Amino acid sequence: MDFSFFEVFDQTVLEMMGSFGDLFVDTFAQLMTNGWTWVPLYVFLFVVVIKNNESMAQIGLIIASALLCVLFSGVLSDLLVKPMTMRLRPLNDPALTSIITTVEELENSSYSFFSSHAANTFSLAIFFSLLIGNRWFTMVIVAWSLINCWTRIYLYMHFPSDVLVGLLWGGTVGAIVYFFHKKLFSRLTSHLHFISSQYTRTGYALTDVSAIIKMVFGTIIVAIFLAFFTIC
Repeated sequence: MDFSFFEVFDQTVLEMMGSFGDLFVDTFAQLMTNGWTWVPLYVFLFVVVIKNNESMAQIGLIIASALLCVLFSGVLSDLLVKPMTMRLRPLNDPALTSIITTVEELENSSYSFFSSHAANTFSLAIFFSLLIGNRWFTMVIVAWSLINCWTRIYLYMHFPSDVLVGLLWGGTVGAIVYFFHKKLFSRLTSHLHFISSQYTRTGYALTDVSAIIKMVFGTIIVAIFLAFFTIC
């Protein structure tokens, strides 16, 4: 695949990222991009789904839908698109050695196009935003995905165009999966819309939604402190 169309855009953004290089930011980005950092968020989302649904069929459908988001977004990229396009990651591209400075000891030998992190996180963000139906939750969970996307560019794991394509593909997958989920879910329950100051329009307790939001902010704050004490 010819990526010359993206070259000027990609190199311009990568040069800008390089100008902000800093040990604290390097450490923070590595913490944010690490999948283990977000395990508490995934667990908490699972707990909230269990608390706010009435049957195992409903819970199972949501879990299966989330897994489909990951399967058709990131896994498709890793197993099919990346081996076909064979685009080198920025940190492995010999043509970029003069304009970027990679984080010490950071390595990844797999291919770059398109970003599985972007596709995975944005597909989940779109799916759960539509599922939970709360404006503040949507803003926070989309911001969570975008932070993950930023880390991939900042650490030179992906070109900006890899991330943009990942976002477009992930968002499409998340929306399509939710569409089919809604069709099936309507057969399992008669309560699709809630009018209450205690619940979202799809029936999720606002206290649980608030707890998820606090979990995201709490994780970011912990990462900031860990990055700070790591460089001290």
